[in-house]
Amino acid sequence: MKHYVYIITNKKHGVLYTGETVRLKKRIYQHKTKAHPNSFSARYNLNKLAYFEEHKTESEAKKREIQMKKWNRSWKIDLIEKMNPDWKDLYNQLK
Repeated sequence: MKHYVYIITNKKHGVLYTGETVRLKKRIYQHKTKAHPNSFSARYNLNKLAYFEEHKTESEAKKREIQMKKWNRSWKIDLIEKMNPDWKDLYNQLK
């Protein structure tokens, strides 16, 4: 089963949140609809999928998430801009 690491934001160069999930489309939908209204992503209106990557195992994805959470902001922005230079919401591209 595939696992994903993702970064969501509220706007270009806005607040960033890094997460890990097995069901990416469902998880981003939860962020968009504020399914957890007291969460960090709901508080900052983080509803745009700016970046994601696929992993083969849960442990690989969790390790990568932890690694990315330790990164400084500019590294995350560089990563986003390599995959998604216009900072488009990638949600609609998900299957």
